[in-house]
Amino acid sequence: MHRLAAVIFLMTVSTVAADPPGVIIDTSPDPARVYIGSPSLAVLPDGDYVASHDFFGPGTGLDKSVVFGSGDRGKTWRKLAELDGQWWSTLFVHKGYLYIIGTSRAEGSIVIRRSRDGGKAWTAPKDKSSGLLRDDAKYHCAPVPLLRYNDRLWRAFELVEGGRERWSALVISVPLEADLLKADNWLLSEPLQHLWSASQWIEGNVLITPDGKLVNILRSNLKPAKSGQGTNRAAIVNISDDGRKLTHERDKDSIDFPGGEYKFTIRFDPKTKRYWSLVNQRLDSNTQRNILALSSSADLRNWKVESFLLRHADSQNHAWQYVDWLFDGDDIIAVSRTAWDGSHNFHDANFMTFHRFKNFRTMTMADSPPYLGR
Repeated sequence: MHRLAAVIFLMTVSTVAADPPGVIIDTSPDPARVYIGSPSLAVLPDGDYVASHDFFGPGTGLDKSVVFGSGDRGKTWRKLAELDGQWWSTLFVHKGYLYIIGTSRAEGSIVIRRSRDGGKAWTAPKDKSSGLLRDDAKYHCAPVPLLRYNDRLWRAFELVEGGRERWSALVISVPLEADLLKADNWLLSEPLQHLWSASQWIEGNVLITPDGKLVNILRSNLKPAKSGQGTNRAAIVNISDDGRKLTHERDKDSIDFPGGEYKFTIRFDPKTKRYWSLVNQRLDSNTQRNILALSSSADLRNWKVESFLLRHADSQNHAWQYVDWLFDGDDIIAVSRTAWDGSHNFHDANFMTFHRFKNFRTMTMADSPPYLGR
């Protein structure tokens, strides 16, 4: 090879972007204008994995999701379906069927669909008998968990009212034996406003406390203040037994929570009797979502970071965020809205990636990986 050709070849190789960690499920077709959002993950009764995400950004209509499947425990993925009019959505399995619930678009109606074939074909939410649950207002949500409690399914939403700090917390529920596609079977709580907090409470997790009470733990997206207030906090909203009323005690229901200003998913592990979460812990004013950490709590109020899972030295164009995850034996399996080499910025992700974190219950800070990009 001539010297000039060799130099060009080496320069080309050195500038090729590396793939992100994990398994790539999907890649943005236009990283400058089309971004990947709202990852969600479910496991079918036969053991196959299903994942979904939506698209956001100036090159989208803010109203489309795509669904993928894996028959080899996340090693490879194939596209199953495209869903128009489905956004900010959660995949879940109920009575052997796969469902997806979210909004019809950004700040749209509440909609739900059912698939009887593992995610290839879906019902269409055309009316109040086929999955159009509420079209009376503007709603917001994220791929947050559904909880089975008191013979009902529960999930968090928010009511869009004016500026983002004015949005009210909501909880919806439905009897386990009911037809989930019929709007009349669903109950919406009274909205809870929290204007005194000067923050945005969104993307809540409905959970059962150790003493058997129902709560919604929300991301508390506070505006940073000079005092440092507004980082690593979450809000607890108490849910009445009948699901109609929400309350918040200002003095005790605002808690320290690692990564509380970013979207998180909390799940309870019967084996350890602890609650676990994957969070974007903010370590300083420059850190955004380039650190993914494993945290746990015995009581939902006192949280400890057990280990870092993924870290990148650059916070401007690299992130693992909006991570949805499930227990899989001794492991955690997860899907991430991942910003990597070539992303528009850290927020505007260009990948959805799948990850397996092995033996999570025994992880300590000594298991934390080094920073990538150094």
